[in-house]
Amino acid sequence: MPSISTMNKDELRSCLTQLREEHAGFAAKGLALNMARGKPGADQLDLSMPLLSAVADGDGCRAEDGTDCRNYGVLDGLPEAKRLMAAMLDDAPENVVVGGNSSLSLMYECVARCWNFGTLGSQPWCKLDEVKWLCPVPGYDRHFGVTEAFGIRMVPVPMTADGPDMNEVERLVANDASVKGIWCVPKYANPNGATYSDETVRHLAAMPCAAEDFRIFWDNAYCVHHLYDDAAEQDQVLDIGAACREAGNPHRYFKFASTSKVTLPGAGVAALAASPENVAEIKKRMGVGTIGHDKINQLRHVRFLKDADGIAAHMAKHAAILRPKFELVLRKLDEGLSNVEGCSWSRPRGGYFILLNAPEGTARRIVELAKEAGVTMTGAGATWPYKQDPHDSDIRIAPTLPPLAELDAAMDVFLCCVKIACAEKLLAQ
Repeated sequence: MPSISTMNKDELRSCLTQLREEHAGFAAKGLALNMARGKPGADQLDLSMPLLSAVADGDGCRAEDGTDCRNYGVLDGLPEAKRLMAAMLDDAPENVVVGGNSSLSLMYECVARCWNFGTLGSQPWCKLDEVKWLCPVPGYDRHFGVTEAFGIRMVPVPMTADGPDMNEVERLVANDASVKGIWCVPKYANPNGATYSDETVRHLAAMPCAAEDFRIFWDNAYCVHHLYDDAAEQDQVLDIGAACREAGNPHRYFKFASTSKVTLPGAGVAALAASPENVAEIKKRMGVGTIGHDKINQLRHVRFLKDADGIAAHMAKHAAILRPKFELVLRKLDEGLSNVEGCSWSRPRGGYFILLNAPEGTARRIVELAKEAGVTMTGAGATWPYKQDPHDSDIRIAPTLPPLAELDAAMDVFLCCVKIACAEKLLAQ
């Protein structure tokens, strides 16, 4: 097929008729395919089933220090669990606080603490006239949901291949004390797969900020989620904690990680790392709301994953399952959209998503068409604060959940929808 962008009106109408017939054929099949969220597939979850028997009886519930994990206590996590999570957080175990199953919950709680109580002596954010937050875009919709819930004004900052546009970040934080934080997914960023460069990390750590309580929320959700064997060496990210200490801003960061996509998302372990002063403050506030998180789950994760080498070996099994799915999607995009001008897509080396940049003004229509044909995508606009993509262009593709055959079918539908939306736009011009 010749390029849609070079067709005359008659050719476009004919092409659109054929595409709509193809779309109707998909819709008639009653498909129910899902590429909306970054969920592990069933075969990935099967990898972690031995976790459930790692603590089999009461005699096996003792931690290394003798703690009976069936009982109350140990607010900030078992020592061995802190060591395990420190490997993912790239920090010292004594700077780690182990929580429940969700790193998103830890992030929400961190924002809430700063909102209600301030941090390290600063004024509570709830008492300020306005609080602003930097949101690299495209970005993670659940991050944006947290700041929106507190009424924090979200300020979009463009993402580059090396992380957020630091010229814009530095301009915004330098003279505005109401800018209190930034969301960061530093490795295989959700959704464009970018990995922050060393220069970006150092800039974030050292940049002058008008707000003394400015905080970097460093959500390293995909720190061990490589697709290729050489990624662990090639895609390393400079540690934000070390960079902040070297820059003389030791309290500027909160780091987060979890085993949600390592083991079982509903029964994982989440943790954060921060400066000793921040950790002391976090523990003080945490102690009012809980006596301690699920220590049995912490213990079985330690026994199942063991250490950094154990995590790497386990994640290699995940990669063997996910790599063919990502390669299938990329092959389909390469083959199916090569004649559609204005389309581009990311080529991630890890993480859970591929970002499609569709021609401006077509993303919502593409997602709508896909739904009509039985394929659920992430909502258009979700990768921007307030779900408002000013270009109506970004579409997040999540290849991980469907089996390969379903993913193949879903991509055929999706490509048809992209072409329809693009042809409709050209005809309307």
